[in-house]
Amino acid sequence: MTIGTSIALITAGAILKWAVTAHVNGFDIQTAGTVLFVLGILGLVLSLIYTFAWSRRSTTTRTAYLPRDEQETRRY
Repeated sequence: MTIGTSIALITAGAILKWAVTAHVNGFDIQTAGTVLFVLGILGLVLSLIYTFAWSRRSTTTRTAYLPRDEQETRRY
């Protein structure tokens, strides 16, 4: 789930939870709004964690150091 999808779920859930006042038999609109809202928040948190972990991993450089005796034997 991307950040945009998460924000869309949060928006749809908030609208269903607090703005819709219709009542439907057999289906609770406010509960569906709460579920969408919570899923959107969880998706947003996971997307941000994944995004920041990915960006931190791409900027990290790793250097392999050879032992002193192998450095002297390898001439390029």
